[in-house]
Amino acid sequence: MSQLGTLLLVATTTKSYTQAGICAGALAVCNAIGAPWFGSLTDRLGQSRILMFQCVAGTVGLVATVATRYFELHWVATAVVAALTGFVLPQVGQLARARWRPIIVGRKADDRLVGTAFSYEGAADEASFVVGPVLVGAAAAALGTWAPLLAAAVLLGLFGIQFARHPSSRFAPTPVGTSKAPLWTAAFTVLVAAQFFIGNLFGSIQTGTTLLTQLAGHPESSGLFHALLGIGSVSAGIALGRLTKAPNHPKRLLLFATAMWILSLPLLAVDNLTLLAAELVILGFAIAPYMITTFTLGELITHRSRTATAMTLLAGATGLGYATGAALAGRLVDEGGVAPAFKVTLAATTFAFVLAVGAKRLLSRTTHAN
Repeated sequence: MSQLGTLLLVATTTKSYTQAGICAGALAVCNAIGAPWFGSLTDRLGQSRILMFQCVAGTVGLVATVATRYFELHWVATAVVAALTGFVLPQVGQLARARWRPIIVGRKADDRLVGTAFSYEGAADEASFVVGPVLVGAAAAALGTWAPLLAAAVLLGLFGIQFARHPSSRFAPTPVGTSKAPLWTAAFTVLVAAQFFIGNLFGSIQTGTTLLTQLAGHPESSGLFHALLGIGSVSAGIALGRLTKAPNHPKRLLLFATAMWILSLPLLAVDNLTLLAAELVILGFAIAPYMITTFTLGELITHRSRTATAMTLLAGATGLGYATGAALAGRLVDEGGVAPAFKVTLAATTFAFVLAVGAKRLLSRTTHAN
């Protein structure tokens, strides 16, 4: 909601999509930078205090972003405030993932439940990408383009703070001071690259979808079409959580990377909204399982004292990939229409597939060692 809300607010108040894109991009990129930094702090100092600060600061920042447009400040001021807001916004989903294994182990439950928990966590994340655009569109249509960011501020203030104070925070990995456990191993670098390519996919698809809806005369529906990608993704994430067999995660990553590559091929033939809707739903079935497996592998191969840092780094890589994919696709569509944007998507899934093939043995070896 924060990124899309910023884009919509600035675009309607400045009449410039370039300025709007810079402001929304500043929020996204700075969040990708700030998330792992704050994740590292939570590993050292504990989740509750750091999360409480992030939720309060993020709530204030979202309100301040709206205020810059209300008082008609220069758009650069909006970009600066949006950047600072993005830096402090918490990655709640990734910090929740850091709590699951200690909760399950603490209750002496079957360790395979961690995979189930991650699947449902991933499905919830994907659901937010379905609901978020819908809420932004509904709030903007009903109250004005200032409303989505204020709604996001209220949600963060209410539920983010409750998450920070939730009893499960005591199950988060115990703060250990400055940890010397290695993080940037070869296997973890592979997972960061995997999430970067997923971000490329999201950014390029959103760009191509936006252009196609504009060409079809329905620009207001772009958010709804992008949300279709999450429908199949949520369904697949929930289904993955129902599996009871102990998984081979590197093999799963290759399987879902292959499926994602194959299912992205029809994008090159999409030239109308009907085909687009069908393709987005189908492609979504491979995305959540791929991301869930990536985050599960990240949790498995990372020392417990660095879990929050690892999870937020993976999320940050997704954000950077999104910004890169959207920027590259945006430049290409200005020159060649919708098809080049979806070629960026296909390139991202191709790289993800090649990476999964090449890294399967490394990930298997590392997973078994841990």
